[in-house]
Amino acid sequence: MTTLLNKLQTHLKLQTNLKTDTKYLMVKPTKITIFEGRKIRRHWDGKKEKWYFSVVDIVQILSNQVDFTKARKYWNKLAERLRTEGSEAVTKCHQLRMLAADGKMRLTDVADTETMFRIIQAIPSPNAEPLKLWLARVGFERVEELEDPEKAIQRALRFYLKRGYSQNWVNQRLKSIEIRKELTDEWEERGVEESNQFATLTDEITFAWAGMRTKDYKKYKNLKKENLRDNMTNLELVLNMLAEVSTTEISKKVEPKDFEENKKVAKEGGSIAGLAKRRLESKLKKKVVTKLNAKNLGLLE
Repeated sequence: MTTLLNKLQTHLKLQTNLKTDTKYLMVKPTKITIFEGRKIRRHWDGKKEKWYFSVVDIVQILSNQVDFTKARKYWNKLAERLRTEGSEAVTKCHQLRMLAADGKMRLTDVADTETMFRIIQAIPSPNAEPLKLWLARVGFERVEELEDPEKAIQRALRFYLKRGYSQNWVNQRLKSIEIRKELTDEWEERGVEESNQFATLTDEITFAWAGMRTKDYKKYKNLKKENLRDNMTNLELVLNMLAEVSTTEISKKVEPKDFEENKKVAKEGGSIAGLAKRRLESKLKKKVVTKLNAKNLGLLE
């Protein structure tokens, strides 16, 4: 836990041109960060020392919407409900010009880490707790005691333990989030930008070690919208971490120059875990990749 907390603070210095009034934040530039292969736009306010995240981007992930327009409508309806309920979450949002899909700088609602926690709480989603933990890591800052990063981690622990996961599995899951973040940071460093590219590279890794693409893996476990990693056994989770951390380290060593080279590295990293899986299966005389999912929690050990 100490290691995870020590790595929460992400140092990223951006040159900003900040003009603030009571409602709008006119700042640049925008920085893209990644959660489970999905893009989230954010901006660093150097004066306030805070990250501001695109609300619609996070709502899109929580509501599992593929269409950005539908996600924006979802947020508009949610914002209206929260206003009616007297929630301060909406009033604490600002508007910021961020790069849109059409390449233009357009005003969009943004919120700091604390406010985003409150918005996430209002949306029922299997991604809520993993996203809070991720947000606490990438947007780490001193927030009010109610929603500080350490408490977000403790809440994530309670969330998984309450659902019946073993303590050992939960520890591995928290570590897997850290490893995944390091991998996506490395991919960004090597020029990976599009969501479909992150998905493709993830597929390469998964296929190399598990013998199936992510979509097929989820189908094998009878999953739909659920998070695949939340439905892995301890062994599966460890092998997936080995695949991802291997990919990260190989990438740092060979420094791939384009997407095809990144794909090659992803295959190599995944293959290392694939070899470990086959050797383990040979010893155990059984398959490591199983159909077990979160509905079979008594079997997740």
